[in-house]
Amino acid sequence: MLSIDVHILIKLGLSAVLGLIIGLEREVRNKPLGLKTSLVICLSSCLLTIVSIESANKFAVPGLHVMDPMRLAAQIVSGIGFIGAGVILRKHNDVIIGLTTAAMIWGTAGLGIAIGAGFFVEAFFGLALIMFCVIVLPYFIKKVGPKPLIMKDLRVKLIVSHDANLTGIIKAIIAKGYKMNSVHIKELNGEQQELNFIVFIDRKYASEVYDELKSMPYIEIAEVETL
Repeated sequence: MLSIDVHILIKLGLSAVLGLIIGLEREVRNKPLGLKTSLVICLSSCLLTIVSIESANKFAVPGLHVMDPMRLAAQIVSGIGFIGAGVILRKHNDVIIGLTTAAMIWGTAGLGIAIGAGFFVEAFFGLALIMFCVIVLPYFIKKVGPKPLIMKDLRVKLIVSHDANLTGIIKAIIAKGYKMNSVHIKELNGEQQELNFIVFIDRKYASEVYDELKSMPYIEIAEVETL
């Protein structure tokens, strides 16, 4: 008869629960890391940590065959980076996305290792801090945080008639309270000019910015994209 260690089963069950919570948060936000992925990562990390510790206790021979109980756990920390790298993407507008999800993958593995090593209180406290930083903290930052953290970036493309004074248009945009950056101007077809730039807004909607810029004189086409 094989003996079943209830303590190990509890560890595996708890790691599955923690992985499920992380996965739910990512699933709700439509991020690449879903329920199944986070659950498997956390559960597998826990299992490998348990195997590493139990193997060291079972097969180590004092003075002859010394084993590191956390050797496999160390490999998990470095190996999980390959999965995290797979969710980091560069969009067509040069915006990098997926960094938080990659960090969540690494954190999920860390929770599994902590559970597998028997640090239950530390694992649940770590989970609480992760969820607070990802869900609750951004909400408060948007409400009462410093202005640079509240502001959003918008990429704007304006098609301007050829007889327009671009310097005057830029000054008019700045006069509306917009801070412009990365300004790029080019001639289109001899009849139109293209003005590309990034603006930083506080609590305005992208549609409001579009309406304001589209209503300006000489602006024929306006495009606004949230970064």
